[in-house]
Amino acid sequence: MQAGILAVAGILSRIIGLLYNSPMTAIIGDEGNGYYAFAYRAYTIVLLVSSYSIPSAISKVVAGHLAGGEYRNAHRIFKGAMLYVIFVGGGASLLVFFFADKLVSLAGSAIVLRFFAPTIFLSGILGVLRGYFQAHRTMAQTSVSQILEQILNALVSILLALWFTGMVPLEFATEAETTQRSIFGAVGGAMGTGFGVITGIIFMWAIYGLNKKTIHKRIEQDKHQEDLSYKAIFKMILLVVTPFILSTCIYNINSFINATIFSSVMALKELSMVEIATLMSAVEKSTKISNIPIALAAAMSAAIIPGIAGDFAVKRLDLCRDKVTKAIRSTMFVAIPAAVGIGVLAKPVMLLLYPQRETLDLSANLLIIMSVGVIFYSLSTLSSAVLQGTGRVNSPVINAAVALVIQTLVLDLVLFYTDFETYAMALAPLLFAFLMWMMNGLSVRRHLEYRQEWDRTFMRPLVISLVMGAAAFGTYHGLYYLLKMNLPALLIAVAFGILIYFVLAVKWQVIGEAELKWLPQGNKLTAIVNKIGPRRADTKKIEDEFDFEFKE
Repeated sequence: MQAGILAVAGILSRIIGLLYNSPMTAIIGDEGNGYYAFAYRAYTIVLLVSSYSIPSAISKVVAGHLAGGEYRNAHRIFKGAMLYVIFVGGGASLLVFFFADKLVSLAGSAIVLRFFAPTIFLSGILGVLRGYFQAHRTMAQTSVSQILEQILNALVSILLALWFTGMVPLEFATEAETTQRSIFGAVGGAMGTGFGVITGIIFMWAIYGLNKKTIHKRIEQDKHQEDLSYKAIFKMILLVVTPFILSTCIYNINSFINATIFSSVMALKELSMVEIATLMSAVEKSTKISNIPIALAAAMSAAIIPGIAGDFAVKRLDLCRDKVTKAIRSTMFVAIPAAVGIGVLAKPVMLLLYPQRETLDLSANLLIIMSVGVIFYSLSTLSSAVLQGTGRVNSPVINAAVALVIQTLVLDLVLFYTDFETYAMALAPLLFAFLMWMMNGLSVRRHLEYRQEWDRTFMRPLVISLVMGAAAFGTYHGLYYLLKMNLPALLIAVAFGILIYFVLAVKWQVIGEAELKWLPQGNKLTAIVNKIGPRRADTKKIEDEFDFEFKE
């Protein structure tokens, strides 16, 4: 249920982000979007090191103490973590502000990056608040704050982009003035991100204030005698956060490394800053669309870490494996059809959201490649969370490092020795995600003695998704031939595809009631399934099936 709440929020946040990015790109153009993309990737990496991993890490540490009834120590960890992010986040913000031109190679992006600097400090504070409530196994606060953050981000970004670009009239503008206008618009987007984070902090502090009496009442009733010192707390945070940071940073730094290598090689091939930014805009647009279904895996990962950590701590391995099975099956139930749907309708989707003609075909082709990565990124994200939750925090770090080296070598070869430079920006992360899935899967198999079920988790959803994809593709092109309108043809094709997939999934008994309830609105989905087809199995039967697989 908590994963479902967080998944809904994550998907809504990404949809809001995608929808506002469309008018933003129309305002600032492909060039401005490219400057923003380079700056945002550098900002994300610094954010990962300073505070992005804080919610998961704090959730894991605090959850362990809450499980033992140590409410006072749990709250002391919360306060210690707040001091930690204030110090680390403040240092990271100053680093980005003063050394922005060293982090990104394009001058326009360096200006934009400086306006991201304050947000790094603020994000750490928000991360601690979210992690503290996630440790209580309640994702509602985090979910609402995510949605509010994204809404304010969208509104302020668009308003500031309009205001700043209006300072440089487009009519009769020189090339230099057009570039200046694009940079100003991208700066508005960076400032909007900061306003969104401030909104999230205000909401989370308000929630903390509402729960303050209950929190302190539990602390007063805590009978544990030994209080953790802040020295021990900082040491604990460092020991837990560092592997999370390394894993998450290496897992995500590939996008920053790829962008840096891409811009450097393109400059060597004598492309201008404007041309490089425009190509990067095409990559960024495709990435934003393909990232939406991955939000489900990210939400599932955040939600299952406390539960898996608690079960593993008391040696309930069967329950750990049960959670892993349900999480993977539920995620693949959505990720596989999403990947196929995005792939077959790539150009209509791109035409709807980003109709800039100069990069339309390139963006659509990149999206087709990236759609395959939806499946592998979802699996690698989940498997990393499983390993972290069961104490194998170093395994994802090592696996990510190996995958990073291999994908970087492949990227260099493609960039230097082929004419498919921009497509390499889609192929390299796909290779990275595939390698991470393979290596993480082997680690989970060894550590938990876990055996992956393939038929209902992968094969049936894939076959049904291919049928769905063919139907959606044919429906869209048939309607577009008759109507000559993209939006109605796309909406009808998507709705028809979803209907076909869901009906076939029920008939083929792809997913059981136990896994359906892990999805957003799972109870309602279960009721629909019971009306249109036979139930796959009740919860007890599924648990028995899982037990047999594990014993085997």
